[in-house]
Amino acid sequence: MQIKVIRATETWQQAGAYYVRIQGMSKQHGISLREEFDEHDRSDTKYIVLTDDDFPVATCRFYPLSEQAAMIGRVVVLPEYRGKGLGMRVMKEAEVWLSELGFQKAVIESRDVAVSFYQQIGYTVTDPTIIHGETFDCVRMEKDLQ
Repeated sequence: MQIKVIRATETWQQAGAYYVRIQGMSKQHGISLREEFDEHDRSDTKYIVLTDDDFPVATCRFYPLSEQAAMIGRVVVLPEYRGKGLGMRVMKEAEVWLSELGFQKAVIESRDVAVSFYQQIGYTVTDPTIIHGETFDCVRMEKDLQ
């Protein structure tokens, strides 16, 4: 595996993020494109894309919630690349970029089945109330980036 990190700021790079999301979420879980791609997928949204030999295999996006906090979401690793630490890596890369941009806190809405993964990388549940989305049940978690 030859993993490369891309801070996807150009359309062709963002297409890699969209590909991973279509393959790893829409196709696998039967999520429509209208549900997967929302108002937070804009030209100024920040995306991390991990590639293996220039092929996109993992991604996440983030956008500001306030001057201090940003939401990381749509964390996806292609099924055949799961269990190789790429989820952790894509999250770490997003956190580094967020810190460089001056954000002090990362917020996620974790699928209920992934809470332990995020706890392993330093996130804590800030509200135990289950968020019932259209496709998944989620829990709000946060991590200080300082």
